Amino acid sequence: MPSHKTARILSIAAAALTVAAAAPILAEGAAAQSVADFYKGKNITVLIGYAPGGTYDATARLLSRHMPKHIPGNPTMIPSNLVGAGSIKAILNLYAVSPKDGTYLGMVARSYAIEPVFNPEAAKYDPTKFNPIGSSSSEVSIAASWHTAPFKSFDDLFQREITVGSTGMTDDTGRFPLLTRNLTGAKIKIVQGYPGGNDVTLAMEREEVQGRFGWSWGSVKSRARNWLDEKKINVLFQMALNKAPDLPNVPWIMDYVKNEQDRQALELLFAPQVTAWPLIAPPDVPADRLKALRAAFDATMKDKDFLVEATKLKLDVEPISGEEMHKLVQRLGTFDKAIVERAVALTSSTAP
Repeated sequence: MPSHKTARILSIAAAALTVAAAAPILAEGAAAQSVADFYKGKNITVLIGYAPGGTYDATARLLSRHMPKHIPGNPTMIPSNLVGAGSIKAILNLYAVSPKDGTYLGMVARSYAIEPVFNPEAAKYDPTKFNPIGSSSSEVSIAASWHTAPFKSFDDLFQREITVGSTGMTDDTGRFPLLTRNLTGAKIKIVQGYPGGNDVTLAMEREEVQGRFGWSWGSVKSRARNWLDEKKINVLFQMALNKAPDLPNVPWIMDYVKNEQDRQALELLFAPQVTAWPLIAPPDVPADRLKALRAAFDATMKDKDFLVEATKLKLDVEPISGEEMHKLVQRLGTFDKAIVERAVALTSSTAP
């Protein structure tokens, strides 16, 4: 009769043989579940943080039409608008509710990377845990007034108060007029609660409000080209780290910066504009699927059919890769506390 020690050795050996015998089966099963096999016949839901009709929506739908053919297995991408709190509702859904298997993506506010700093009560998530897929272009934000309003230049905002529409105080349409008011002393009243940027521009057209801040210049050129051509809007101001080349004479927010601390605070605030139309995946997406999604995005940016349709829609295509986006988001977490506090103060509704 074998000793206890011998019996234990035999038991371990038997277990090892069982694992070894199963290994080819496990390996075969893992190999069978390739990225292509996973995505074949599946849908990828693309949550859009804003209402239909705006550039976020148009960009997400354009990607949904062209990106699937570059994804192994050729899944169908289905856009779905999830509106609320300046895109926070969609961001939180993507972060905590949506499946983390690569079947959900989001086209959300470009400020998602800094939102927890400025809106900690609502933005309860870690932006570094998202998986960026890519952005189709960068942006410069502008402020514009409706032609019937008594504001033809930025200087007019120091003489009387302009009323501007906003989707919420936590996105560009609310944060940028606050920033401008606090930094320059311009007189600005903000009316919030519109579902999307397109609703703000319609409110301006109906003269419910007199203007809009935090309006992407690329979006103006694509979605409101006729207003520009017919001089129905006046471009008053531009807000970005660099001026738009085609707005050389429009006043620029960086001209009002008086010290290095404010310059760095604005660098933090405007960094998300580098990735203006961010397509992101939830945390914990399997690495092979994330790699495939990023490669598919990069391929789509060079796809002739995509580029032709983007041109027709007047959407700029100057892509930023998912890897570049990831590095940017990581860098935003390295700003000194004093800079972060100054950026928060500059976008506070209670600032003097």
